[in-house]
Amino acid sequence: MAIFSYKAFNNKGKEKVGTIEANNKTSAMFILKENGFIPITIEKKGAFSKGLDITFGTLVKSKDLAIFCRQMVGILNAGVTVLSALELMQDQTENKYLKKAMSEVYESVESGESLAKSLANHPKIFPPILINMIEAGELSGSLDVSFNRMAVHFEKEEKLRRTVKKAITYPIIVLIVAALVITILITFVIPSFVEMFEGMGMELPLTTQLLIAFSDFIKTRWYIIIGLIIGLVVFIKSFSKTDKGKSIFGRIKLKMPLFGKLNTKVATSRFSRTLSTLLASGISIMDALAIVSKVIENTLLEKHLLDIKEQVSRGINVSEPMKKEGLFPPLLVHMVRIGEDTGSLEEVMNNVADIYDEEVETTVAQLTTILEPLIIVVLAVVIGAIVISVLQPMFSMYDGIGSM
Repeated sequence: MAIFSYKAFNNKGKEKVGTIEANNKTSAMFILKENGFIPITIEKKGAFSKGLDITFGTLVKSKDLAIFCRQMVGILNAGVTVLSALELMQDQTENKYLKKAMSEVYESVESGESLAKSLANHPKIFPPILINMIEAGELSGSLDVSFNRMAVHFEKEEKLRRTVKKAITYPIIVLIVAALVITILITFVIPSFVEMFEGMGMELPLTTQLLIAFSDFIKTRWYIIIGLIIGLVVFIKSFSKTDKGKSIFGRIKLKMPLFGKLNTKVATSRFSRTLSTLLASGISIMDALAIVSKVIENTLLEKHLLDIKEQVSRGINVSEPMKKEGLFPPLLVHMVRIGEDTGSLEEVMNNVADIYDEEVETTVAQLTTILEPLIIVVLAVVIGAIVISVLQPMFSMYDGIGSM
């Protein structure tokens, strides 16, 4: 047994801080939930971990989870028991991490643990929304329905992921190719011209001198540049793990030029679909907001959602604090208000998610249209400046020969 410190909300929406004894973080989370608390963070005493790690890792993708849920639906609808379904899934699952987790989940369920608790023992594989949905399905006796909703959820998440990936793939490839071309010019092409200029005793223009100095620095002091890059990466990574860094980078993601709107729309879609999915399974708005805050993948929005949750516990509608902060688009706030007024928040949020999925696709198309010529122009200017700096002394030499 170990001692864990925790921060959680009680059933009145008040934040509570304390310690609890449990075998692991997962057990601590379930003990708190059984006592009416909604965990925010759970940290082992004396450990360096920063709270409860219940977010998606990179071990499995939304595509893998979508296939898993869709196959579970088909097996359960055929009248197969959960235990037998898990046994079948071990053979059908291709992802090695998911396959290993499925084997351990099977053993846990076979020993008498619930499916939700067995899944929760693998937080790097199964995200919190899936665990909570399965728990709700077990309690209501509609496990197949929960798996079906999660299959749809992860299928749309995968489509969203592919759309966003499309937006950043082209710029990254072009920048890598450009960096290689510029490196070759600076380290191989320019030095050959330098030898020629020095042999001719030519007086070089300032731009050419600066370019040669930069080329020499790259060739002789390359380790300094690599050290600076590594240091910058380490600093950014370390700072991004602090509370202040998470908030700053969270705001940058939403406000940065070109990609800010895309990130906001992606977060809005994810928030809307996750909230709709949870509410459809009978999970309370309080619990749903706590879960959504953990899957939104933006610390600034996470804090905002937890603040909304606290105000909702005091009887305030979700739309009111959402409107004050101004982090979410006005359309979402307006639709949330309509959903609250009509008592159809679940359905409205699902429609909003569909709207913003289309918005993401439109924004990606617009970004591609803007970035392609912009990157080409920037690269043309940089490479052109290098070429002109190299050729300028030669033009001066030809002018001198012509005037003789």
